[in-house]
Amino acid sequence: MRWARHLIGVVGLGVAVAYLVAVVDGAALREVAGAVFSAPFGLLVALIGYGMAFGLRAWAWCEVLPGLSRGQSWAALHVSLLGNHLLPLRLGEVLRVTSVLRRTSLPARPVIASAITLRAADLVVVLALALVVAPAALAAAAGSWLWAVAGLMLAVGVGAGWWTWRLARRGSALRLPTLPVGLAVLAAWVLEAAVVFQVAQLAGFPLSVGAAVAVTAVTVAAQAVAVTPGGFGSYEAAATAVLVAFGVPAGPAFAIALTTHGVKTAYSLLVGGVALAVPAPAYWGRLRLPRVLPPHPAAVPVAADAPVVAFLPAHNEQDAVGGVLAGLPAQVDGRPLVTIVVDDGSADATAARAAEAGAVVVSMPGNVGLGAAVRRGLAEAVARQPAAVVYLDADGEYFGADIEAVVGPVLAGEADYVVGSRFTGQIERMLVKRWLGNQVLTAALRWAARRDDITDGQSGYRAFSPAAAADAEIVHDYNYAQVLTLDLLGKGYRYAEVPIRYRFRSTGTSFVRLGRYLRRVLPAVYRELNASPPRAAA
Repeated sequence: MRWARHLIGVVGLGVAVAYLVAVVDGAALREVAGAVFSAPFGLLVALIGYGMAFGLRAWAWCEVLPGLSRGQSWAALHVSLLGNHLLPLRLGEVLRVTSVLRRTSLPARPVIASAITLRAADLVVVLALALVVAPAALAAAAGSWLWAVAGLMLAVGVGAGWWTWRLARRGSALRLPTLPVGLAVLAAWVLEAAVVFQVAQLAGFPLSVGAAVAVTAVTVAAQAVAVTPGGFGSYEAAATAVLVAFGVPAGPAFAIALTTHGVKTAYSLLVGGVALAVPAPAYWGRLRLPRVLPPHPAAVPVAADAPVVAFLPAHNEQDAVGGVLAGLPAQVDGRPLVTIVVDDGSADATAARAAEAGAVVVSMPGNVGLGAAVRRGLAEAVARQPAAVVYLDADGEYFGADIEAVVGPVLAGEADYVVGSRFTGQIERMLVKRWLGNQVLTAALRWAARRDDITDGQSGYRAFSPAAAADAEIVHDYNYAQVLTLDLLGKGYRYAEVPIRYRFRSTGTSFVRLGRYLRRVLPAVYRELNASPPRAAA
């Protein structure tokens, strides 16, 4: 279906372009375009009127759907306008609904019902307005097909209005359109007609307000069944017919129509492009944490004799895990240290070596991934009602003696989530490609989290308060580093870093491969940033 839509659009656009090239009066077009663009102030006034029309429509939508913010209403209308100028078959109409659904937490049914109701009312009003101000010219230019389109629009409007009425009666967050809403829609069409009104004026063929509204009405009706992106071709044909009916010669009429369409297209590309990103969240979702985060969650009571629990995910680390465990102290800040090794489907003696070193061994059902192992380790640690939880890689790259520094801010009540930073500490050896990869990924995490104090986004040494450990969520099995930080920061937990020591592993091999890492991690980061329903932006 996607390829079919693209093919229809391309073929239709090609036919329209060929038709326009064949019929366009080059001299008239140059004359009209030159007159318009030599008077930028007049053009600016017309575009301000065009923009105000969408402001009124945004207000009207908010009146019918009270939970919708003015900013997201404005954005959805302009995203739809952009889509209609870039996509065939009026597919941009769908985008006004998807923009709201993707960028707010409003339910689908009232959003769809209100959008269809207002759009149908929009189209019926413009045709009714044109019939009042210029019935003879409208009928002569449009012919019998106008009545078929008007009847279809009216039927759609009545059906959508009935649906909206039913939803409103059932307690949905909807209101039926009121007289002020109808007047706003009416005023919006008058303002939208400002573009063709001003273009014709500058071209030396002044139109009355009624004539400009009639031109707008017929072009809107013609584009209701447009095949090409932006109704390219059908817009020019319809507008030219109406302008000729009002006495404008065919050549200049076509030039006015094409110039007007070009001005509206430029507006849709510029303002619609902005509306994809503003206001936040963007149409494509969040790429960063919100600027305003939730308040700090309440702390979990800690018993006087509660232990510090350290867990180490391990996969085929039989040569390193024993030494890592041996390097950990028996106590941390006067509290006993409990060690847990999460064996992630090792095919060697990792589990046996960990048990020999005195750790509690928890086995995963096969090699399910580091993210899943960290998730299990957090759950096992929280179940022991700890004073703090520490995560530590089992590959021997980190120093067990640094645990007091890493967990210190948590035990002191100064932070909920602490990362041991290799880059503010001491690095004995790190491969150049690893150093570069860490710097790039950390910079990306720093940007997404809006935190200038993140210096090591991939560190394998971290500490958690009991509340943070219990509340932490890891949205994929492959890895944990970026999504865990974004999750806890997004929930309002306090973040800190401490310098640690690092040395490159002398045994085993890392599972990290750049291509696979990016393919797995980047989509997971996007899911994490968009996991909770976004707040409606003002």
